[in-house]
Amino acid sequence: MLITFVVAYLLLTITVGLLAARRVHNTRDFMVAGRSLPLYMNVATVFATWFGAETVLAVSATFAKDGLGGVAGDPFGASVCLVIAALLFARLFYRLNLLTIGDFYKVRYGKSVEVLTSVAVVVSYLGWTSAQMTAIGLVLTVLSGGVLSLNDGILIGAGVVLVYTVFGGMWSIAFTDLLQTTVIVIGLALVAYLVGDVAGGPSKVIAQAAADGKFAFFPSDAAGWWAMAGAFFAFAFGSVPQQDVFQRMTSAKNESTAVRGTVIGACVYFAFAFIPMFIAYSAVVADASVAKLFEAEDAREIQRILPDLVLGKMPLWAQVMFFGALLSAILSTASGALLAPTSLFVENVLRPFAPRMGDKQFLLTLRIILVTFTAGALLFAVNSKSTMYEMVQNAYNVTLAGAFVPLVAGAYWKRANTQGALFSIVLGIGAWLTASNVAPEALVPANLIGLFASIIGMVLGSLAPTVIPNRGQSIEAALRHAHAPHGQRGHAGSH
Repeated sequence: MLITFVVAYLLLTITVGLLAARRVHNTRDFMVAGRSLPLYMNVATVFATWFGAETVLAVSATFAKDGLGGVAGDPFGASVCLVIAALLFARLFYRLNLLTIGDFYKVRYGKSVEVLTSVAVVVSYLGWTSAQMTAIGLVLTVLSGGVLSLNDGILIGAGVVLVYTVFGGMWSIAFTDLLQTTVIVIGLALVAYLVGDVAGGPSKVIAQAAADGKFAFFPSDAAGWWAMAGAFFAFAFGSVPQQDVFQRMTSAKNESTAVRGTVIGACVYFAFAFIPMFIAYSAVVADASVAKLFEAEDAREIQRILPDLVLGKMPLWAQVMFFGALLSAILSTASGALLAPTSLFVENVLRPFAPRMGDKQFLLTLRIILVTFTAGALLFAVNSKSTMYEMVQNAYNVTLAGAFVPLVAGAYWKRANTQGALFSIVLGIGAWLTASNVAPEALVPANLIGLFASIIGMVLGSLAPTVIPNRGQSIEAALRHAHAPHGQRGHAGSH
């Protein structure tokens, strides 16, 4: 019976997505929903995209194991990221009339920086997308009672997301996100009430968590502080220069909606992220044997805490609500995680080498690359043994070291130039990769070493005598160009 409900829900999601696809007439519709989403849909897309598999399964399990100190990156850093993006970049991106985050690097620094940063961002999505696919595989494996292997489940789930995303792009994502947000909020709230009751009530669960030290947020030693800083900044800064964040902000109907929708989405996300943590710790309180999953060789095993609890102890209606909410969280994030790198790769890596590509060719190329990227993410998911939380954090390290500093400097430092941006990217990613391989257990995390090196590279490169000529515009010139009668950002404005 449960599997029937799950299949019906997946079919409903595909149907909604395909119906929304009828609104897609050009690449602007496909990539940013024609810049027409009202506030409630904008909030839903921000929340649903951020509230993914790692929040429900991995972050909750990490909290049950390590307490608040183990989840500094998500939800704390992740929520800060959205607020930073909204307050510092939403209005600017909207006024520049761009299609992708890569377009900002092109306008500000030129083609070379556009391609390098876009490649870095696209690569970072492999980990995040793979995390969502791993989650779908885990859910379908649990629901099938082991009949489906994890890899079988990953393949099936990826197929479902691919079907509606490849046709409808951002319009399909917007409408399915609205459906999925509703299911997430209602489903997880009801399950939390029920599971908390089984564990003896919310007061008992909270008291037990406090007694077990799960609310201890701040580390007791220097190593702990550095590790927490690494996790926090990976999410808070590393996820700012991401195409999915950019798409959600610039899909809004106006810049005010872009700012308010993203901030409200961040607040809702932060508050609601604690619901899965409560459910996971209720599982530990209700059944102490659950803690044995923390000792499993395969780190992914701890992610089974909630699915196993719901299947083993909850009535059918609660199972339907939980797995509906879980699948909603996964599908909404996975669809965005497929569209974002696809848009970026086609617009900012391929298109510079094919400037005469027409709109129909561009749309076809988007869909072909979306299928290709899905295949790459599938290979990554099938061969990784990391938890979803680890996959996502590692993904953001790429952009923390290689894309964040050029973004901030380009927006707020007038002396930032092409030479500085190239130095920043090369030094940042080079230092991060070197530290990761040479001294992975060092006191200072490799991602922070990469961030420091990126800052140094930007400052030194921008202030040093010019060897590499500046190929970009100032923000003021870019804004004038964006609002010129016939100058809406060159080729992208014609989409």
